[in-house]
Amino acid sequence: MEKPLSAPTTGRSSPIGATLVSGGANFSVFSRSAAGIDLLFFDRVDDSRPSRVIPIDPLTNLTYHYWHVFVPAVEAGQIYGFRAYGPFDPALGFRFDPSKLLLDPYGRAVVVPKNYSREAARQEGDNTATAMKSVVTDPHAYDWEGDVPLNRPWSRTIIYEMHVRGFTAHPNSGLPESKRGTYAGMIEKIPYLQQLGITAVELLPVFQFDPQAAPAGLTNYWGYSPVSFFAPHQAYSSRQDPLGPIDEFRDMVKALHRAGIEVILDIVFNHTAEDGDDGPTLCFRGLDNPTYYLLCEDRSRYANFSGTGNTLNANNPVLRHGFVDALRYWVNEMHVDGFRFDLASILARDSSGAVMPNPPVLWDIESDAALAGTKMIAEAWDAAGLYQVGNFVGDSWKEWNDRFRDDVRDFFRGANDSVGRVADRLLGSPSIYGQREREVEESINFVACHDGFTLNDVVSYNRKHNEENGEGNRDGRNDSRSWNCGVEGPTDDPVVETLRNRQVKNFFTAVMLSAGVPMFVMGDEVRRSQRGNNNAYCQDNDTSWFDWNLLSKHADVLRFVKLLIERRVIRDVEHERHRVSLSQALREQKLAWHGVKLNQPDWSSFSHSVAIGGELKYERVFGQIIFNAYWEPLEFELPPLRDGTENWWRWIDTALEPPYEICGWNAEKPVLGTTYRAGARSVVVLLAGVGRMASIPSGLPSAPAEVPGNARNVCPPAHSIGRLWCK
Repeated sequence: MEKPLSAPTTGRSSPIGATLVSGGANFSVFSRSAAGIDLLFFDRVDDSRPSRVIPIDPLTNLTYHYWHVFVPAVEAGQIYGFRAYGPFDPALGFRFDPSKLLLDPYGRAVVVPKNYSREAARQEGDNTATAMKSVVTDPHAYDWEGDVPLNRPWSRTIIYEMHVRGFTAHPNSGLPESKRGTYAGMIEKIPYLQQLGITAVELLPVFQFDPQAAPAGLTNYWGYSPVSFFAPHQAYSSRQDPLGPIDEFRDMVKALHRAGIEVILDIVFNHTAEDGDDGPTLCFRGLDNPTYYLLCEDRSRYANFSGTGNTLNANNPVLRHGFVDALRYWVNEMHVDGFRFDLASILARDSSGAVMPNPPVLWDIESDAALAGTKMIAEAWDAAGLYQVGNFVGDSWKEWNDRFRDDVRDFFRGANDSVGRVADRLLGSPSIYGQREREVEESINFVACHDGFTLNDVVSYNRKHNEENGEGNRDGRNDSRSWNCGVEGPTDDPVVETLRNRQVKNFFTAVMLSAGVPMFVMGDEVRRSQRGNNNAYCQDNDTSWFDWNLLSKHADVLRFVKLLIERRVIRDVEHERHRVSLSQALREQKLAWHGVKLNQPDWSSFSHSVAIGGELKYERVFGQIIFNAYWEPLEFELPPLRDGTENWWRWIDTALEPPYEICGWNAEKPVLGTTYRAGARSVVVLLAGVGRMASIPSGLPSAPAEVPGNARNVCPPAHSIGRLWCK
């Protein structure tokens, strides 16, 4: 005989969400305007009917605006959802619909039925069988084996922006099909990330999102359409049991930490997948629409500062507390190391959409003790024209510097009026950040990211090719500041391909040598292409996936990037001993700008080259960096050396053929003469040690006859024992 179910009791308003306690689980959900709420249990994700319906009594189980109930005998893995009753009156902002099953805004896990339907959540009628559902979890059931966030200093951080699914989804990833595109698949590929040398992965959204929030026949690949701020995306798990995704995500974080790699999450606190006026009812809209969203004067319409149909009411106390609770959860229970906030400037808007000088939600996040030391990165603009790069609120936020991207692209494509701007970017953008007395690393420097052309496409396309997105090529940025090197798209022309390779290396050198935090996107190190698509948000296919065959096809670019990162890491270990602001760092450096003549930089509108040299204090070496974006070689005078050094040593010359374009650590080649001929569209980096130089062994091979440019200045092979001692 089946044992009768114990009756629910009142429960408590706190904590919010589903919380396992002794003997069962407490459920609490916020709704200011609901007339009634039901809690529904399910035995299986695909069930069309609940196994149990528990009405939450507004007379006894409502405290303030929190609806709560304690249900005995509930265990981890229980599938559940809510129904909310109330007025459907869009003119007043209310959109209650008890025919729709709703996710728990604080749900820690989500299950998705095989026949999930976004359309059913949008149309009239019951959608129980096709709705996502929440899952009760036990945060204490996982063994972290002593793992803690790494707390790596910003000065020793190199960010690799990547997509969990796209990294391993390709059939040539070498993984079994069950692991492709999953958290488990990422674990298998950690050795590649270690060999590359990056120190942090910045994961495109991994909060549960709606994959059907895309044009017909396509998939939302990027994931900027969240339905939950607490649950890891279910489809990225190789385990499809209700609790599998949460444990597999933790396995991934733990494995990355063991490899010395931090985990930064790209999070979306500015909008949800519920879209605009005719969007689906999945969670927030059906629970308390006017609390969760910014509404227009016509309350039936949604403010749209995100460009995606709706904007969350971020500075409402309920959302403010919810965001902080979510961040605490990901740090404390999921052990992530940081967050990148998509369209973060939206968080500065009040309930009317006006910009606040001191937005409460941003200060709540920054000042929260549990989040102290957590990396916080702002995309400091929104889709409605608010631009706050250099002026984002707070004391510790770092910022995506899109002006670095644009100005460096302009310079290397030979645009006029770019040399002065690129010089500023190389020094950490003091024109943007210098007045705030902030650390050198405030600027996140990048030339390409997920949004826009890949680095290969920056040098291969003059215009976007987004036809596959089904929007008539109207989507995506029109101003890519790219240059195709003479041919639009793929080519077999060896001259064009050589130039593109060189340009890619130029861009990487600028990112890695500039003051700030370097970031590059998955696959740029092997020239991954999206075939000119600069808005591949809906391309869950080989347009977006990492092609592992590129490791051999573009092995020279991969080697170049690895050696750049290797030296950057060594430099930054030394730099970490000297924590100073950007303006102080620039005052203390003994730097000089040059043109082809010493101390005569050409800042004119038509200049296409510049050199910077001096004593690089934190590296304890002299350095001379030449940027020549001119279409012909230029001869640069070299500063005389002092302190007993005998030669300039060449580390990088991107005009040389592989493997001579970059030297391994301790394998730099001495430079002869008082000038250096920088090839067309190239970057040259020369070093000279302050301390003693080890002697260079005789009998080093000379350059092959076909090497262009400074043939006498080729590198010895990587295994050579020639050394540069930095004392």
